[in-house]
Amino acid sequence: MSKTHQLSACPGCSEPLEPGDRFCGACGYDLSAVPEPPVDQPTVALTVPPPSPPPQAPPAPPVVRAPQESPAPQASRTAPASPTSSAHPVPPAPHVPPVPPVPREAPASQAHATSLPSQTPPAPQGPPPRQAPPVPPASQGPPPPAQPPSQAPAPVHPPAPAPTQPHTPAPDPTAGPSPHPAPGPTSDPTPAADPWPTRRGDPQDDYELAAPDPRLAPPPDGAAGAPGCVACQGGPVAADGRCRDCGHQQPRERDHMESEVEAAVAAVSDRGLRHHRNEDAYAVSTAPLPEGSAAVVAVVCDGVSSATRPDDASAAAARAADASLRASLPRGTDPRQAMHDAIVAASGAVDGLADEAAAGTPGPDGPDGPDGHVGARGHEGADRHRHRNAPACTIVGAVVARDLLVVGWVGDSRAYWVPDDRSAPAARLTEDDSWAAQMVAAGLMDEAQAYADERAHAITGWLGADAYEVEPHTAVFRPDRPGVVVVCTDGLWNYAEAAGDMARVLPADAAERPLHSARVLVGHALDGGGHDNVTVAVVPFAGPRTG
Repeated sequence: MSKTHQLSACPGCSEPLEPGDRFCGACGYDLSAVPEPPVDQPTVALTVPPPSPPPQAPPAPPVVRAPQESPAPQASRTAPASPTSSAHPVPPAPHVPPVPPVPREAPASQAHATSLPSQTPPAPQGPPPRQAPPVPPASQGPPPPAQPPSQAPAPVHPPAPAPTQPHTPAPDPTAGPSPHPAPGPTSDPTPAADPWPTRRGDPQDDYELAAPDPRLAPPPDGAAGAPGCVACQGGPVAADGRCRDCGHQQPRERDHMESEVEAAVAAVSDRGLRHHRNEDAYAVSTAPLPEGSAAVVAVVCDGVSSATRPDDASAAAARAADASLRASLPRGTDPRQAMHDAIVAASGAVDGLADEAAAGTPGPDGPDGPDGHVGARGHEGADRHRHRNAPACTIVGAVVARDLLVVGWVGDSRAYWVPDDRSAPAARLTEDDSWAAQMVAAGLMDEAQAYADERAHAITGWLGADAYEVEPHTAVFRPDRPGVVVVCTDGLWNYAEAAGDMARVLPADAAERPLHSARVLVGHALDGGGHDNVTVAVVPFAGPRTG
């Protein structure tokens, strides 16, 4: 029951209690179970650091110096007024308990709590301020100038001192007093105040996950010295040919090719505007003849898009035919026979691609890629490819040797003759191995009707393992005047099919500027739509020798 007498209100509902009540009349709270009321000391500790003695420290030193500074009457007049006004309020009560602690540590602790070390000299005015602890209230704001020392403890009670405590760590290294464990924890936020901890390489901070500045990031592996992206002007290009920054597919080597040999022959090949790769190929060269003059060679091949690896087929055929011509012409082989043999060699090279796949050799895209095939070995595998889409291409070639012009072809790639004197008629030198050509040859359709049919470009002859019999076509001409031979794929002649149309597109100075003329012809096809790969070779013909 003694515990209940100490309560003036119910702890549960704040209802007023009588001295003899054991239960709250409003909420029924059991007053006998109320724990011992806490001492006032913890309340002071909440607002003041654990070393509560410091607040009373300021008054203690002044007590000793009070007699010396008695001549200051004004200080004593103001002091009594403040105690009387502050004696009644609740704040004075908490200040009374701190008086017992030792006053020695008071000066140091006060300096840290209020960060006013400069107030130690005016301490002489402190003797009258024994009552100074009550003076701190905000109502006494005006007098502060006259009572700076007495106001030192005042800031401790209001929450204002709290923000000043984090700054106390600065004095700690100099003063080093033991009663400052409280300021220690407050020093933790100070290092965290750094807004960019990771700028110094803090591995613990999540900010490390932020993307690095691309301007400062090192180039990716293997990108040093590599050409930049043609689309975004500088992005690194990955091994797959795409830009790492914008993803743009970079031009392949075969997307656009140009060659010129001693101004005697030139060729240009372009991917066009619709295909994703260039499936055409060419080879231009010169070969010495036994008599001392030089033969000019031009070979153009067009990969069959519906077959596998058409780009490899055209490249293999062009290389093989060119190599065969350059090897046989210097030995004195008849140019027509050399052309026939070259086409046969090209056919064998294309057949070899199917043999590689049948033997288990993967294509450029690997064994599981669209162009890689793994099948049976040997000729049995090649026979299997005869019933499948084996690599295939067409071919057309031209050889200018002395006064002869020899052409050879399989498929629908063409050769045109355009004389320098445009008043003379131009001529087409080849006949297509195509459905349209067969219809015209059989007299079933005229040329306009046949080539207007959707089956017009279906070829009936090609190089490849699935072509059961290859019959190279060859023809020999002896032009009686100078001119130019245009050797091209259907990507060009689709936009200048008739010989007269080709002559109108070809520049008049084609014999002197073959490379420029080839570029003009390719540009004409691209301007017309560029629906297919475009490849053309321009071979000047000097005309018959006089004498």
